[in-house]
Amino acid sequence: MKRLSLLALAACTLSAALITPAAAQRPANDPVKAAHQLLAKGQTAKDFQLQAIGGELSGKVRLSKVNAEGPVVVVVLRGFPGSQCPACTAQVGDFVNNADKFAAKNTRVLLVYPGPVSQLDKRAEEFLHGTKLPEPLTFLLDPGYQFTNTYGLRWDAPRETAYPSTLIVDKAGKIKFVKISDTHRGRSTAAEVLAAL
Repeated sequence: MKRLSLLALAACTLSAALITPAAAQRPANDPVKAAHQLLAKGQTAKDFQLQAIGGELSGKVRLSKVNAEGPVVVVVLRGFPGSQCPACTAQVGDFVNNADKFAAKNTRVLLVYPGPVSQLDKRAEEFLHGTKLPEPLTFLLDPGYQFTNTYGLRWDAPRETAYPSTLIVDKAGKIKFVKISDTHRGRSTAAEVLAAL
């Protein structure tokens, strides 16, 4: 199986400042603080349906259907904000390398690639570089930021798309874990997510 390029950057790209609930000193209109409130632990995750272009599942993937079979990890990437994101590549590589551990926990991993409708599928294919994602990973497109806006994760700034985020939704549909970064780094690692499962 091919590995994602820039996988060697994983160690240096996955360590940076994180946004945590301790960031309560942010202004009331701060979008990251608002996203934390919307996606707080114990909240019911809003259902969504997105097109899969790689990985275990195919066609339209609906959260509620996948979630009925077990926990789901949703990893929100930056998509294509003018170039492919090396931190996203490293994060996906980390999850690929730990796919068997997620499978052992009967947990699906949905990788969400947001962006404008125009050429999003082409950019996503470029990101994957022909990589065949192992079970239980699936790569989903979020054209027009439909999912990203619904979940309050739209980073609406020049050369930005979405706040890099990770959620765990338990089998009951409740959010069990959430981590949102307001930088390109500070991503959840596979080990951190596996521990939270």
